[in-house]
Order: sequence, then C-alpha cells, then structure tokens
Amino acid sequence: MGSDPKVRAGAVDVVRHWQDLGYLIIYVTGRPDMQKQRVVAWLAQHNFPHGIVSFCDGLVHDPLRHKANFLKSLITDLHMRIHAAYGSTKDISVYSSISLPPTHIYIVGRPTKKLQSQCQFITEGYAAHLAQLEYNHRARPAKNTTRMALRKGSFGLPSQAEFLRKRNHLLRTISSQPSASGAGHRPERTQSQSDSDKDRDRE
Repeated sequence: MGSDPKVRAGAVDVVRHWQDLGYLIIYVTGRPDMQKQRVVAWLAQHNFPHGIVSFCDGLVHDPLRHKANFLKSLITDLHMRIHAAYGSTKDISVYSSISLPPTHIYIVGRPTKKLQSQCQFITEGYAAHLAQLEYNHRARPAKNTTRMALRKGSFGLPSQAEFLRKRNHLLRTISSQPSASGAGHRPERTQSQSDSDKDRDRE
C-alpha cells in the first residue's frame, strides 16, 4: 500500500533459526500476486532467509481461506508436515484448520483469555522467543525433512557458495562456447543441471 513496514526486532533471527535447523521456510500471505515483486523486494531488503512465498491469485474475498487451502494442499498433495507457524491473531483459525497443535502456533499480539488456549503468544519480543527456542531445541536438526532445492542465505544476499557456483558456471560457459555456432550446436544448460545429468548427456 505504498508503505514500508518495519521489521520487528529479532524476527529475521527467528526465521534463520528454523532454516539453520533444516526446515523449509514458507511465507504465506493474503496479498494479491500483483504485489509479488514489492513483497519479495521487502524480504530481500531486510535479509529474510530464502523460502517459498505464496500469494493469492488476484484479489480474493477471503484471504484466510486461501491461506488455509494452500497449507492443506502442501500437507495432502506434498505430504509436508508443518512444524511451526507464525502470525497474528487472525491466523489462529488458519493454523487450527490444518490441525496444528496450539503449542506450535506462535502469535504476535495482545494475549486474550479467549485465545490463550489456542496458541503461544509472543509477548516479550522475538529475541526472548528465540532464546527460548534455542534452549528447547539445543541445535536439534529437523527430522525426516526432504531437502528442497532452495539455496541457503537471504533473499537479498546469496551465500558465498552460491556466488562461487554462479562464477564457476559463468567461467565454464565462457570456456566451452564454440568459436562459431553450427547447425548441431546445443545451447548451454542452466546452472541447476546436476553433474550427473551432464555426464549422461555426454554419453
């Protein structure tokens, strides 16, 4: 809406904590996909860890239902298990609808007696929450997670390994280009192709 929302202190560190444990980060928003560029740019500007970002298809009347349906599809179609979910009080119904227990729902906002039994309120800020997470987890990695092909690092700042891989790919591309392209010339594959695929292509 033309504004630049402030990041709550410690929020990025909490997301990075889950990423470091091996969990896939998923950002779910009720915003329309026309705002994708602006939202991802905001995540990059504030160094949020990489993850999947889900938007609504255009303007929808019930963004909370869209969020719930998206998460349900991850669970039923991709057999994912949601381990922890964050949001505001309006998101409690979304996370409850996917049978996430209250101990795994973390909410920023003023606690109310009515909602107290449905979630864990983050009342003392993300830094205190992170300290509690680190104490509870003791650097325990995620179990039974399928590693997704998402690079480590932040939206805006690629990790050093990512930089080196891009540089090496560029050098390989330059050194392998023929001096003149013939009829049988095949375009260079993208960097996401694995070495085993390249070996198979050569054979």
